[in-house]
Amino acid sequence: MKKLLLIFGILLSITLSAQTYTDKPYLQDYADKYECQSNIQLMQVRSDRNGVINVLSEKGLLQPWDQKLVKELLYRPLTDMNIIVFDRYENQFVYLTDKAVLSNAWAGKFYIEHGIENPKQFVVAHNFTTLIASKDGLALFQKGEKVWDESIDSFNPIKLIFDLSGKRFLILTSNALYQLQCPEKKISKVYEGSNLTSMAITDDKIILGTSDGILTLDGKSFEADKINQKLPWTEITVVENVDGALWFGSTKGAFKLRDDGKYDYYASKRWLVDDEVVDIAKGPDNSVLILTNKGLSKINFVEMTLADKAEYFQKIQRLRHIRYGFTSYLALEKPGDLSTGVYKDTDNDGLWTSMYLAGELFRYAVTKSEDAKQNAFEAFEAMERLTEISGIPGFPARTYERDGYQTSDTDPNMPEDKKIWRLTEDKRWRWKSTTSSDESCGHFFVYALFAEIIPDKEWRERAIHQIKIEMEHIIEHDWYLVTWNGKPTQWGRWNPDYVNQFPINVGDRRLNSTLILAFLQTAYHFTGDELYKEKAYELINEYGYDDNVNRPASVIGYVEGQPLSDGWNHSDDEMYFLTIPAFVNYSFTEEQKQKHLEAAKSHWEIERSEKNPLWNYLFALSGGKDIDIEESAWWLREFPMDLVAWNVSNKHRKDLTKVKPNFRNQEYTEVLPRDERPMHLHNNAYRNNGGEGGRREYPPYLYLLPYWAGRYVDAISAPTK
Repeated sequence: MKKLLLIFGILLSITLSAQTYTDKPYLQDYADKYECQSNIQLMQVRSDRNGVINVLSEKGLLQPWDQKLVKELLYRPLTDMNIIVFDRYENQFVYLTDKAVLSNAWAGKFYIEHGIENPKQFVVAHNFTTLIASKDGLALFQKGEKVWDESIDSFNPIKLIFDLSGKRFLILTSNALYQLQCPEKKISKVYEGSNLTSMAITDDKIILGTSDGILTLDGKSFEADKINQKLPWTEITVVENVDGALWFGSTKGAFKLRDDGKYDYYASKRWLVDDEVVDIAKGPDNSVLILTNKGLSKINFVEMTLADKAEYFQKIQRLRHIRYGFTSYLALEKPGDLSTGVYKDTDNDGLWTSMYLAGELFRYAVTKSEDAKQNAFEAFEAMERLTEISGIPGFPARTYERDGYQTSDTDPNMPEDKKIWRLTEDKRWRWKSTTSSDESCGHFFVYALFAEIIPDKEWRERAIHQIKIEMEHIIEHDWYLVTWNGKPTQWGRWNPDYVNQFPINVGDRRLNSTLILAFLQTAYHFTGDELYKEKAYELINEYGYDDNVNRPASVIGYVEGQPLSDGWNHSDDEMYFLTIPAFVNYSFTEEQKQKHLEAAKSHWEIERSEKNPLWNYLFALSGGKDIDIEESAWWLREFPMDLVAWNVSNKHRKDLTKVKPNFRNQEYTEVLPRDERPMHLHNNAYRNNGGEGGRREYPPYLYLLPYWAGRYVDAISAPTK
């Protein structure tokens, strides 16, 4: 065996030593959700200084418990009271009933018997000064006694706020904003509008929600800016200032204003029980409470490093995403209910497992973790069996399953010669026989990585053997994957007649040429067998594969009447980036290596806007520089903790700038954060809408591979506290 001369880690320590993201703690958000068990109206949510969370419903107080909202029974007297609204004063619960304002805090001594007919809203200010609003006017109480009142026709208050800095109360109705100055007790209408729904104060501004956007008033002059409709959604139901951050509830989810003027958008069942937001409040332990029509969502913000996140996902991967050593997605019989999870095979079990295995190899290389090495061995054996179980030398199955449990070809009346799931000789297993170039790409990528990183000689030789037999199969079958019936599979084709039939603008011509040359370079690198180099040069000199691979990616585009050319294929991106480390680093000459690197760079430049850390780190693994370290870390931070395939829609958003329909299927000027898109694999960068109704949990290797690749190429530091 040829001595291993090129170690990826050494190469990258040179190219990236000055480009490293410091992995310090950031605030990671995730949601706890509590569904209401009956069809009742939910009205308010608050939490107190003890961390107690209460929800006010038309049937009284509720509390979150075991993913449900259940009746609050702690204070029995409250269960017999008609609570109209409740709020917090000095972080304690206070209640407005049809008879009184009261609290159980302060030894239960705070009690005002208000004597007001049809009270609607209230607020408690400093020294327990209390303003109560009814549909007919206002009443002010100090030291338990009414000291002022005012009748206002057709009043119907929506929200009351006490502004300590301005020494005033602000009272909102659907068509006006009133100010009650203290201590003068002077009330005035300071703004008149329409369709007003909520308000909050921040600095010297008053923020008003409306049914069609947000209004900002000057806190002193009450002059209004132009209505802001560049929002995720404009039908505003709630505005709340939570620790200096402005939160908005709407009929299509909640969103928080960021420092850069854009919004973090919380919608879909990833974040909320439903999207009709009723109320928003500060929660315990740095959380935000979002009450919707059907339940409560607690958005938690927890300090975490990227390494902490990887540790969390590692546990999830091992707990419920390993099938026979493969990485597996979890099919959920009941939407979102992980207890109903069932393992299912996929067309690309080999490819996805190669990506999980690569992550464990990178983890082992960085940490020397024995656990990572054992996980790598387990995944390797699952992949190794793909060529064993087919019975065809060097031909890998897509996947395998025990007979009768595969997800297709389950009709007992179907003739065996019509089935793509082939029965093994012992009649205990079936293997899927339609293997594609995607699978081969994953195999060559990870077997090379395995042979580079794993120190155990026997295991390395097993990986090199897999490279050898799979390469021999392709050569012996005239550059095709040939399955059990002696015919090429639909997508396992690298033959010049197939590849060069496409115009140069069609991506498959460039991609398939790149794959096969990289496969041959890999086989030569690890075996030293001149046959592989000869075959590579045959494709280069006689069939123009060198021209195919070295064309810049910018030549790829729409070609009328050509299959595979109606749009940019992001699965091709995945195959390309998994292949370029071998394509570049195992080049036969330095001149060839530089050309291959330039070709890879042209592809990376096109993909750069996606901010995908896996593409960036694999490009770095190939010798690329200046790989957008911060953008990669942003993608990893924004990756959701909830891996369930909930339905997500962004079609309605008015805060995003759309671009014209295009070949790359890019919808907006910027790629959305991962936690605002449906769950998807690395080959769906611009999938902004869709989902699977909560019927699947995706495997965490989607995060683990780019994270550990980033650590391996020194683009992410070890965690710092």
